[in-house]
Amino acid sequence: MAGLSDLLNSDLGKQLISGASAQTGASESKTAEVLSMAMPVLLGAMKKNASSPEGASGLMGALSGKHDGGILDNLGSLLGGGSVDQSVMSDGAGILSHVLGGKQPVVENTLSQKTGLDAGTIAQILKIAAPVLLGIIGKQTKENGINDSDGLTGILGSMLGGQPKENQSLIASLIDADGDGSVLDDVADMVLGSNKQKGGLGGMLGGLFGK
Repeated sequence: MAGLSDLLNSDLGKQLISGASAQTGASESKTAEVLSMAMPVLLGAMKKNASSPEGASGLMGALSGKHDGGILDNLGSLLGGGSVDQSVMSDGAGILSHVLGGKQPVVENTLSQKTGLDAGTIAQILKIAAPVLLGIIGKQTKENGINDSDGLTGILGSMLGGQPKENQSLIASLIDADGDGSVLDDVADMVLGSNKQKGGLGGMLGGLFGK
């Protein structure tokens, strides 16, 4: 299973970086920097979801339906030409709402502080990345015949594997810093400068699509 670092260096990753860069006007290097931090955070949130039966069921439903990987077959036309297809942007907005809820601006501002890009640009990049990431996961689940939460968690965990320490820290901070399953509280605590002990990815619990 290819990890996210391999993904961003692949042809697909380069298409994603190029498309998001053209859409936002940010340089490709800055866009890649944002994606290298943002995609593990989104993936971590999905892994969190898959840890609960209700959340796993909702995510499996999305992956077997709209997000089964079909977007990857048409990525060039969806992201090319200097303007990302509006359907991708709308889809991404919905996914981010499920993943981050009302604290989405906090995450965007945090990534803005870390990269120097404004939060509005970060938001656009995230909207483009989210449907592509779900499509990649959907394709993996289909190709591997995954139909339960254990298999899904395994797919997500393998994609998250090998993250550099700074990304591990960011993921833990944004997703579940104290291991209590509350992503929203932990995002706020991190931005407010709380010194709570950061928890590991293994203890992630909570919901993504299942509210």
